[in-house]
Amino acid sequence: MLLAPCLVVAAHAADPVLAKGSVQGAGEVQVTAADVTADVQRIPLDVRPQVLTQARTMNQLVTNLYTRRALAQRADAQGLAKSPEVAAALALARDKVLSDALLVQVDKSNTPSDAQALAMARTMYQAQPADFEQPEQVQVRHILVAVKDPAEDPIAKKTAEDLLAQVRAGGDFAALAQKHSADPGSAAKGGDLGFFVRGGMVAEFETAAFAMQKPGEISNLVKTQYGYHILQLVARKSKGPKPFDEVKDALIAKVKQSSQQKGRNDLAKSLEDTVKLDEPAVKATVEKLVGPAKP
Repeated sequence: MLLAPCLVVAAHAADPVLAKGSVQGAGEVQVTAADVTADVQRIPLDVRPQVLTQARTMNQLVTNLYTRRALAQRADAQGLAKSPEVAAALALARDKVLSDALLVQVDKSNTPSDAQALAMARTMYQAQPADFEQPEQVQVRHILVAVKDPAEDPIAKKTAEDLLAQVRAGGDFAALAQKHSADPGSAAKGGDLGFFVRGGMVAEFETAAFAMQKPGEISNLVKTQYGYHILQLVARKSKGPKPFDEVKDALIAKVKQSSQQKGRNDLAKSLEDTVKLDEPAVKATVEKLVGPAKP
């Protein structure tokens, strides 16, 4: 039983020292890899790699840790840790670190396995179909020939007709959109507007988009306030519940989060049931901090 703590100490002692120095009033100061590992837990996982792989950022992080430790050691040397306020703050900081570590364990113990979470997600999907309803949607590509001045209309229409002829002759719609479309938001994506529902586009454009039925279908020229459009249907989604595979990952994440939260809530409730508040003492503390309540 005495061996495990010794192994922990030995492992920490073997951690690489990333920064060290001698500071007046603080003595020898050093920052180890373990210190950095603990500190980077505050950085979200998805951005952690880009932070840690930038030498300048990483060096600054280590330097900041060194500075903080030097200040802490100097404060300790001056006896500041014996101040009641500082001692209480240190105790609270320790409580937070340890309680957060325990909550990680609680979350793990209350996280269902992948198979269990999948089964629970499927049950949720089947029990609450209304939550997964989606309206009819279409995904289209388009080419816009802009008309900024009414005098330009005949030329723009002729250009649009030529492009429509190229598309119907088998031309690459995406390539033509990239080269000719005046819609900067979609041209770079081959004219792709992604899926949209009714009410999101101008009326003429929307009517033409939802009138097409088969992927690959090409519209006639569509005139809107922006100019002339050529539409190509990419895909349709009928009104109804989203397929389970489309919502599965989100549901599994929700199931796991819900299970973890229940575990935390149960733990919090069990602890709250043990507390005995001394309300007069609480009131006296408030008065000491902010003064007596005004009548």
